[in-house]
Amino acid sequence: MTKSPAVPIANAPPEVGAALQRLRLARGLTLEDLSRIAGVSKSMLSQIEREKANPTIAITWRLANALGVAIGELLADEQRPVDTIRVVDAHETPTLPGNHAGYVLRILGPMELAGKYEWYELTLAPGGELVSQAHDPGTTEHVTLLHGAIEIEVGANKKKVKLGGTARYPADQQHALRNIGKTEARALLVVIHR
Repeated sequence: MTKSPAVPIANAPPEVGAALQRLRLARGLTLEDLSRIAGVSKSMLSQIEREKANPTIAITWRLANALGVAIGELLADEQRPVDTIRVVDAHETPTLPGNHAGYVLRILGPMELAGKYEWYELTLAPGGELVSQAHDPGTTEHVTLLHGAIEIEVGANKKKVKLGGTARYPADQQHALRNIGKTEARALLVVIHR
């Protein structure tokens, strides 16, 4: 008696665990890193990767955004070849909303560089602020003002940044960026970890 080949179960949900793990590892991210970026618990990520849980559409969308891929890449059965030029559309760019503080951070840098070099587009509403605790020793930040008016505070020091200007400062102490104007402010923020 011959054994018939395995037949996939019809209407079974896609198994995203292998794709999630492959994409996470390709970017050099730990479960903890991805948990922080995507806003999904570490235990849930572990269960998904071990195929012990299927994520909801909302969680899949957050994971795809955090990894900088289209949602279909997490749902695909096979690995697709990597494009020579990868364009990330605006809707695919991961965003960290700080609505309560009046800021939005769009993560422009690739996830595999997180913890080394990071770059963001920062938008501050009038009166909005991005307040950060001290980062690791030797970390620096570089802010280039594209629109509006901002003030940077590091420790007891404060400086205004003029349109088109760049502020460079140590980020291994508490620091804040504040919109001191009457209109929205936009800046590029680069974080370099030592």
